[in-house]
Amino acid sequence: MIIKLAYKNIIGAGFRTWLNIFILSLAYFGIISLQGFFIGWKDDASREIKEWDISGGQYWQENYDPYDPFSYEDSHASIPEELISEIEREEAVPILLTPATIYPEGRIRSIVMKGIDPEQKLLKIPTKYLSEDKTQLECIIGKRMADNLKLQQGDFVTVRWRDKHGTFDAVDVKIAHVFVTTVLSVENNQIWIPLNTLQDMLELPGEASIIVVKNEDFTPKLSGWEHKDINFLLQDLNSMIQAKTIGSSIMYLLLLFLAMIAIFDTQILAIFRRRKEMGTMMALGMSRSKIIRLFTLEGSLHAILAILLGAIYGIPLLKYFQKVGMNIGVDAAEFGMSGLEDALYPVYGWKLVVGTIVLVLITTTIVSFLPTRKIAKLKPTDALRGKMTK
Repeated sequence: MIIKLAYKNIIGAGFRTWLNIFILSLAYFGIISLQGFFIGWKDDASREIKEWDISGGQYWQENYDPYDPFSYEDSHASIPEELISEIEREEAVPILLTPATIYPEGRIRSIVMKGIDPEQKLLKIPTKYLSEDKTQLECIIGKRMADNLKLQQGDFVTVRWRDKHGTFDAVDVKIAHVFVTTVLSVENNQIWIPLNTLQDMLELPGEASIIVVKNEDFTPKLSGWEHKDINFLLQDLNSMIQAKTIGSSIMYLLLLFLAMIAIFDTQILAIFRRRKEMGTMMALGMSRSKIIRLFTLEGSLHAILAILLGAIYGIPLLKYFQKVGMNIGVDAAEFGMSGLEDALYPVYGWKLVVGTIVLVLITTTIVSFLPTRKIAKLKPTDALRGKMTK
């Protein structure tokens, strides 16, 4: 009975009711769509980084610090016996790195030279283009770096490095292939050459700086090596997305705040204009608690009807964005966003949808209840005369 009465009351309010419902539906749509884009970004970027760079985790030589290029010359050691068998089964890939200098068209630029097995299949890096021909050193580089240095496939460029004894050497390297990726950690200021070739150049046979493993559960402790799991390797990405999510929440919190203000004002106006109605209901035997529940339910029904209205226009729009994505209009790599393509493809899980609905319902119910506290002090005789208790 109370539900039916509450429904008739809010529908009878006409335009004001539908305006509140529309604003609430925008809050639903805004929260779900924005959060969906961030979830999609996280999923896509994490997948790309795993496929191109970290797979199931990495072992770092104990001196290796990715934020300190000066540590690269000392961050190498013999591959542990426990990992050799993993490498033979193609469950792990060793990578050796060293600082180097490149001279494209007479210019100078500091880079990192990385050695990797051309036959590896664990990472998406197209190492099949690498040749271990001793007469001509070949490398592969990322497209952004190639464009920046004005290099293309087939070009030659001079590279200088220093071996373990501190002796400098240089050679002309042929660009065997230019690959495209969104993962900055495999293309930013670096070139890739065959692992055995780089080991010979540095006089470091059988040594590596990083070993990428496929199995996330493969975590034995190895002397001189530190295991880094996926959570550690993705913490920069997760922190950045978390910061962006918190920043964007201001927008949908503003939408929610406006909707709650509208609901609150509607409840205040309804209680003021329906004093005689409340007095009549009390005179007919309805308790104050039931009247409070009635008005609270009326406010909550706005949120329920907003779900239905939001579904009418929201579901087609969300499905459209899932299919075509949202073009961000800029190269994400320019802002240091690794793993992000030109378009964002949102992901809408049931936890996001249900969580948003519960959040808005609870908030709406609380806001609807607050103005009804005056009814607890209302006297039927005053209400019938159109008066409110102060």
